[in-house]
Amino acid sequence: MTTRMLAAAMALAVAAGPALAQEVRGLRAGDFMIGLSGIAVLPTNGGNTSIGGTPHANDAFTAQLDFTYFLNSNISLNLIAATTKHDVEVRNVPGAGTIDLGSTWVLPPTLTLQYHPMPTSRFSPYVGAGLNYTIFYSEGGSRSPGITSVDVKDTLGFALNAGVNYEIAPNWLANLDVKYLFLSPDVRVNGGAVTGTADLNPWVIGVGVRYRF
Repeated sequence: MTTRMLAAAMALAVAAGPALAQEVRGLRAGDFMIGLSGIAVLPTNGGNTSIGGTPHANDAFTAQLDFTYFLNSNISLNLIAATTKHDVEVRNVPGAGTIDLGSTWVLPPTLTLQYHPMPTSRFSPYVGAGLNYTIFYSEGGSRSPGITSVDVKDTLGFALNAGVNYEIAPNWLANLDVKYLFLSPDVRVNGGAVTGTADLNPWVIGVGVRYRF
């Protein structure tokens, strides 16, 4: 629901854009932007464990800050900052069905190098690639008997990125951003009695606004 509301707000901003700014400033070297978005973190889920079954994490929604600096009018660096809470479980375990592992908080700072092919256009798409380092913290809360501890290991991976900026006014831009994170952390349950790899590989989809300094 939050994502749909933000999408509607962005559509309204896009429709109002020409009335707010007749001339396009465009993207320039040295531009620094701070963005605020609503994001959906959507794990694709997969992997394996030493007792069989498939690790699974639920979707989550939150706010996100991002920071963008333009090295020149075509090339920028983007860093995102957000954290989400996910319920985790192992599904289809032979003889046990679904085992609840509680929840974990996820902090996935991601740095991408972005290419903007149309820097002078009001409607300015971009593509990018970079690195992600995901930190898992505050794991626990399992409701399944016999689960005493869950440890999800911090993980380094690659990220792909695409999106579009729309200039509403010289200092304000609407933004739609999509990232795909290659994220497969190792998991240890009960001190290593059960081990596994969770192929989370989430899509991170955000809609929001950016302010340019």
